[in-house]
Amino acid sequence: MFFVQFVTICLLFTVQIATILSFRAYLHTVTLMTPPLSTLLEFALDAAWQAGRITLGYFQSGVAVERKGDNSPVTIADKQSEQKLRSLIQEHWSDHGMIGEEYGEQRGTSPLTWVMDPIDGTKSFIHGVPLYAVLLALTEGDRSLVGVAHFPALNETVYAARGLGCYWNGRRARVSGASELQHAALLASDIDSFERKGKGAAFKRLVDATYIQRTWGDAYGYALVATGRAEIMVDPVMNVWDCAPFGVIMEEAGGTFTDWQGTPTIYGGESICTNGALFNAVMQTVTAR
Repeated sequence: MFFVQFVTICLLFTVQIATILSFRAYLHTVTLMTPPLSTLLEFALDAAWQAGRITLGYFQSGVAVERKGDNSPVTIADKQSEQKLRSLIQEHWSDHGMIGEEYGEQRGTSPLTWVMDPIDGTKSFIHGVPLYAVLLALTEGDRSLVGVAHFPALNETVYAARGLGCYWNGRRARVSGASELQHAALLASDIDSFERKGKGAAFKRLVDATYIQRTWGDAYGYALVATGRAEIMVDPVMNVWDCAPFGVIMEEAGGTFTDWQGTPTIYGGESICTNGALFNAVMQTVTAR
């Protein structure tokens, strides 16, 4: 009888130990799969900085320019910058997916995906204009969790992680408090694309309603809104790698990033960014008939 009780106790003890070890292994696995956003943000900042250093080696150097199928320019700097980003992600987060402008999509086993633009504003880059950026974002589904917009030639970086705030070169960033369109600065990457995409009339209404208009465009325009230096940035066409960081950057800075119907998304194929206070007025202006 004693022997049976002893064996039973040993078995129960063994099961308990196995359960504890399995739970610890599970926690370890979960920790590896879902590191803190602060850790992921630190990684993204360093990766964007490293890629940015590569671009600076070719900036204002007369680098050779190729034309892609859509007639947009690409250089060896674009390619090497994205290669660096991908190699760093593969080294540190091998289960994560990747989407980039130059090398397409690589699916991962994790629900997390890194979206990158190795040089956003290649036209500025090839003309020696410093308003280009390295963009890197971590996404889950259609939401940005971490976003970095690094401007190597300006030594500026705007970055955010969900729930952790938005920062500009280390100091907290906030959108402006302008609440009337007549006091707002409106930005765009170019002018002709609005007419081509059937948004010419809507853009004209915004131009007429706002105080100043400038083509401080591409990623830099969104960074200006996030840091309170402009109020509205609009694009009639948008790829996810061009805008992925700004979903979380704008939200954490107190602004909005949506499509032209006002839906928050980085997959809308178009974008309107505001300081938040002007969101309703902007939507009413672009949807007016």
